[in-house]
Order: sequence, then C-alpha cells, then structure tokens
Amino acid sequence: MRNPRNDPLGDNDSDDAPERRCILSGSNAGRDAMLRLAMGPTGPDGQHVVLPDPLARAPGRGAWIGVDRDTLATALVNGKLKGALARALRTGALAIPEDLPELAQAGLTRALTERLGLEFRAGRLILGSDRIARAARDGKVSALFHAADASDDGARKLDQAWRVGMEAEGTGLAGLRLPLDRATLSVALGRDNVVHLALTDPGSAQRVIIPLQRLLNFLGVPADGAQLIEANEDGPDRASAA
Repeated sequence: MRNPRNDPLGDNDSDDAPERRCILSGSNAGRDAMLRLAMGPTGPDGQHVVLPDPLARAPGRGAWIGVDRDTLATALVNGKLKGALARALRTGALAIPEDLPELAQAGLTRALTERLGLEFRAGRLILGSDRIARAARDGKVSALFHAADASDDGARKLDQAWRVGMEAEGTGLAGLRLPLDRATLSVALGRDNVVHLALTDPGSAQRVIIPLQRLLNFLGVPADGAQLIEANEDGPDRASAA
C-alpha cells in the first residue's frame, strides 16, 4: 500500500519519514524547513478550518507547504491553495482564513521566540557582547545570532571571536542575522537591548535552528542553518578540548 503524500488522519509525523512534499510546488524538502497546515475540527457550518501548525505537533490530518509568504498569498487568492488542500486532505469542506499568510508568519515567529526564551531560562543562551566574546574565544559557543538591526561592526567582532574558538579562522563561519530586531528580542527574553545571542549547548542550537529555518524559508530568506549545524557537529569536541 502506497503511503499518502501528507499526514495520515489522527497521526502526527513520524521520524522515519523526514521529508515532506509541498502541496503547492510539488517539491520535496525536510520537514524542519517546511510549514505544516493542520485541519481543525468541523465547525457549525460543517467546514474544517485550516490553520498554521508552526510546531508541527497538532493532531489530525495536515498538509505541508515549502513556499514563501508571497507565493502562499497568491495561491490563497487564486484558489490554488484550496484545491491543493482539498486533494491532500481528501475533503472539500474547508474554511481557509483570509489572513492565513499573516497567521503563519506570526505563528512561526512566536515558535522561534518561545524556543529562545526556553533556552534562555534553562541557562543555555547567553546575552551581552562581552560575555559572548569570552565564551566564543573559549570554544564554548555552539551557535551565534545577531538581531536584524545589529551593527555590522559589533557582529563582525563576535564572528571573529567565534571563528577563533572554533579553530575556523580563514573560513566564512559567522553568526546568523535573525529576522527579528532588538526590540522584538528584548520583549521575548524580558531583557533590555538584546542585540547578540549565543547558545552554549549543541542540542539547544539544533532546537532553535528548526523554527528559525521554517521562518526564514517562509520569509523567502536563504537559510544558513546548514552552516550552523555543521559548526555544531564540530563544536563539542573543540569545546571539550579547550
């Protein structure tokens, strides 16, 4: 029996099928880079409301999209999205919010900021240029991020400290600019003037990279998560040897 292209009814995704097929473009990609749309319960009008599932954890049937926000908005207006969802979910009784692209971006952003907050409260995320620079030079930074409005000079200095600690001088290894400004990061973490962030644990870096990749892809920004993942794979050995 051939497996369906999207999620089976009542089941969440299993780890033995890491790739998903975008219902709009037909392309395949890892689920960590795609956005899941989940079908909710039947409403009074007999229709199922389709909503973003940024964490890809909602129960029930779902479908995956790997396109950016503009493409999703166009598909919503011209009816392509509704047709693709009807085929993927095997039902025509669907209600799709007119502001689905806005809901998706807000949900993906919230998933990222909430994950950063969890890592911060667990003591695995450090703030402040001086603290980050020291940890970076000591080889104790697994991932480095800068606010969208961080100064080039400040980011460049921390990038260099990170390369030194990772024994990666002369490479292009650099922190990733987040699609969030310092005001948004400050509110999310409950701290003033959050401009640079560093994760000291490789597992934390992996957990942050997943919602970050989804958000970047949805915004149409090339995701450099692969570079961070590669650095994280080497980082623990270097850090432990330091």
